[in-house]
Amino acid sequence: MELPDGIDPARAWLAAFLGGLVVVATAAVAFPRRVYDGFLWRYFWGPVDADAHGATCAVRAGGATERLYSQTACSAADGVSAVPGYTTVSTASYAIVLVFMLVGVLLLLRRLNVRLTPQFYVALLPYMLLGGALRVVEDTNVAFLRADAGMLLPYPPVALIISPFIYFVMFAFTLAALVFVFLLSRRGVLDEYEPSLAAIGAVSLSATIGWLLYISATSEIVDFVPAVTIITLCGATLIAAVFWWASNRYAPVINEGTGYIGALIVWGHSVDGIANVLSLDWTDALGVGVTYSSKHVVNEATVRITESLQPAWLSEAIGTAWPFLLIKVAAAIFVVWVFNDEIFDDSPRYAYLLLIAILAVGLGPGTRDMIRATLAI
Repeated sequence: MELPDGIDPARAWLAAFLGGLVVVATAAVAFPRRVYDGFLWRYFWGPVDADAHGATCAVRAGGATERLYSQTACSAADGVSAVPGYTTVSTASYAIVLVFMLVGVLLLLRRLNVRLTPQFYVALLPYMLLGGALRVVEDTNVAFLRADAGMLLPYPPVALIISPFIYFVMFAFTLAALVFVFLLSRRGVLDEYEPSLAAIGAVSLSATIGWLLYISATSEIVDFVPAVTIITLCGATLIAAVFWWASNRYAPVINEGTGYIGALIVWGHSVDGIANVLSLDWTDALGVGVTYSSKHVVNEATVRITESLQPAWLSEAIGTAWPFLLIKVAAAIFVVWVFNDEIFDDSPRYAYLLLIAILAVGLGPGTRDMIRATLAI
């Protein structure tokens, strides 16, 4: 949609952003029970509150929040109830916000005249892994809380690394790093901005992983099961390699637009798929000793449908989460095929931003599930 002449798109975006915040805040103040309790808290803050405290649910009534730790108590509670994880409403809302924020980033990159390249795409890989690793930091915090060992990180600051807020935190951190190194490159301090951008992300990722490994080595609350990470990364790499070989040999049209970025997208979503399958169905066999459940709408629906269609003896043998891996790989290949040369020629910046978002929404949660199961928390 074209804006009327004389209207700056960047200023129009900023006005829409600030206007939206004002409208939501005003509505929440004017109608606290309906707008705040019944919508904002129920679908967005409530699930984060319950997650941060390791609760089965959080219930809000009379302006106060109570955390409950059994399904029976949650069912009997009066008030607005929220459970950890996503709902259809929150998932759709996050998707809308994601697209809106991508438009804002696109306008910023245009104003700075940042040229996006495959090297830039690869440089962002550590940030996607970092998001998942930071999410495990919060999982570790909950594990200590449940063991009556206190919180490693206080609440509410810890909410910044819980979904969905961690997406905004990582968005801001990545954007700040990008603008910083790009401005240094423009002033001649750096020859290329991509290596420095990757280095900032890699150092942050290494520090986070190092902290988690330190906690694992010095605490009995956190275990270490490397088989989960080994199987996940090796399996995802194998799937991506097979895709790369088969597509180049039999259907090169699939990769003509994305190149090796296509293989990276398949790899990232394979990490998510394999980590989910291992977490839901194979923890006992791998010695993890923790039971996990689906928190995402698509994953939960996939498991439920498989349970209803698959014979019980087969479910007992191979589990019910395996179709999710097939769905993830198929969806990733479809996306790679859709992003042909024409899309990159028409709007390369927007194409790259969409592909970044597509990889991040798979690799971020996948990394979290993988590391979480590896630490058995």
